[in-house]
Amino acid sequence: MKRILTVAMLIMIMIQPLNVFAEEADPDLDLDLDGKSVILIERNTGEILYQNNSNEQLPPASMTKMMTLLLIAEAIDQGKIDLTDSVIISENAASMGGSQIFLEPAEEMSVDDLLKAVAVASANDASVALAEYISGSEQAFVQAMNEKVAELDLKETQFQNTTGLPAEDHYSSAHDMAMIARALLRYDFITDYTSIYEDYLRKGTEDEFWLVNTNRLVKFYPGVDGLKTGFTQEAKYCLTATALKDDMRLIAVVMGAESPKERNASISRLLDYGYSQFHHEKVYSLHDPVTNIKILKGKADQVPVITDDALSILTKKGADLSQLETKVNIDEHMVAPIEAGEVVGSLELYLDGELINEIDLISEQTVARANLWELMIDSSKRILR
Repeated sequence: MKRILTVAMLIMIMIQPLNVFAEEADPDLDLDLDGKSVILIERNTGEILYQNNSNEQLPPASMTKMMTLLLIAEAIDQGKIDLTDSVIISENAASMGGSQIFLEPAEEMSVDDLLKAVAVASANDASVALAEYISGSEQAFVQAMNEKVAELDLKETQFQNTTGLPAEDHYSSAHDMAMIARALLRYDFITDYTSIYEDYLRKGTEDEFWLVNTNRLVKFYPGVDGLKTGFTQEAKYCLTATALKDDMRLIAVVMGAESPKERNASISRLLDYGYSQFHHEKVYSLHDPVTNIKILKGKADQVPVITDDALSILTKKGADLSQLETKVNIDEHMVAPIEAGEVVGSLELYLDGELINEIDLISEQTVARANLWELMIDSSKRILR
């Protein structure tokens, strides 16, 4: 049984809901873009602001590495690996062609430096080295990549490797790439790497390697701090880019452009359009406190509840005042044990009675189950009240 707790405030802000896709609102919009497939979304709401042929299955080239980076970020966040860990490079990883940092078999490099090599220089050898370190083999890691595809409910994606090197039945779409980018950007530290324009590995040694970001927009478009380029003869020029301006993060994807110049120009036009036409209003930030819930049979009798993502609304610029209402849905009887990060309910955002956004609520802390003695003491206290 669920109990709906209505947050007692109505939030008044200068907004109007955007409940339809932008291309439905303006089907004749033409941004004069180069590429076989394009899409623009707002990160927090996932709202599609513009798209053209965004569900076509195409080779993603090195944009594949966004999924590789997502699994790496998860492993770091979950404590399975640490940035300071030293990785011993295998012959398989060292043998990777294409973009690389020329790792040698048995060379040791930190997770931090390997992650930097993937994020900045799109290094295939570093990608495989990290995949092997996390999953034991590249094949096992690829299986985890495709499991994540299913988890994210991506309909037009299948991976055969961690790098994006050409392979049969290795494909994705602009829409799915945007969704992978959206998931990846939950990990704030990723843009600490993808925003680096140049750096060095093995600095001060005879094998010093200069890293230069393959995404030139990091330097030349204000607010761009990621994410991933791609190129093969089959895929042509691809880019998933993200920018943060005025507290609004956009994700733009172009696949199959004829040149890097046209690819970057198309991404820039998508971002220009998004920032000129739309406004983002955040209602709750990631991990904001929302309420406390009572816990039965626990070592603590209540636990703070926090957001598992940002809750926000996207609007056309110049919209009128509207009234928003948030509602908290939480199980009425939560019984210990409860794990930190466990989903315990949801937070919904309504406008004029219509649900426009929803995020999970999670427990901020772990609450262990009380032992028999503790339960007896608690029962005694309740009787004496």
